[in-house]
Amino acid sequence: MNNFTLFKRGFKNGIPIFLGYLAVSFTFGIAARNSGLSSLQAILISATNLTSAGQFAALGVIAASSGYIEMALTQLVVNLRYCLMSSSLSQRFDPKMKSHHRYLISFGVTDEIFGVSSAYERENVPPAYCYGLIAAAFPGWVLGTALGCLSGDILPASVLSALGVALYGMFIAIIVPPTKNNKVLLGVVVISMLLSLVFAVTPILKEISSGFRVIILTLVIASAAAYFFPIKDEEEAQYE
Repeated sequence: MNNFTLFKRGFKNGIPIFLGYLAVSFTFGIAARNSGLSSLQAILISATNLTSAGQFAALGVIAASSGYIEMALTQLVVNLRYCLMSSSLSQRFDPKMKSHHRYLISFGVTDEIFGVSSAYERENVPPAYCYGLIAAAFPGWVLGTALGCLSGDILPASVLSALGVALYGMFIAIIVPPTKNNKVLLGVVVISMLLSLVFAVTPILKEISSGFRVIILTLVIASAAAYFFPIKDEEEAQYE
């Protein structure tokens, strides 16, 4: 299969990701405008940072007028999973693949693109296939942000307030399905909500900026869950 055919195949498989990104980034565009960012700033963020969780976390840090250190640490914690995804995906590449391909593909490693790339049926994932996925998905994220910003400039405040609920709906849609069959994950979600409430109402703790709250809670809760409820790999499970 030549590179053009692989690119077309990746592009075709990336169309559903495009549609999903279009909807989610539309909400980001509205949220960015509500946070005081200009349309150009919001679009530049989406064009240079292909990470939904990181971008929404950044809005909270920006809205709280937090510093660069908080922003950097928040992004490090929230996006740390991409290091693991990139390391895993790199094992599927041809060892002889040149470095510039790895660097370019790393920009587009998101949860969805990683998932589709990892499902590629052959042992080695060709770079042309990954480029096709990214070429389809990336415009959806940027275009959705632009449309969200445009809506923020045109639609009345009452409509924008209603659309803002879509952000919370997105988070619920992400959280609820996995927790149905995983009691540990459900417990982690509930504890996260309760501790977030404690940080928001406790006199001393509420003085901590929102950026550091995210960092502290993420590190503490994730570390505790990993320690007390480690996920066993298949090889370990079969000997128990």
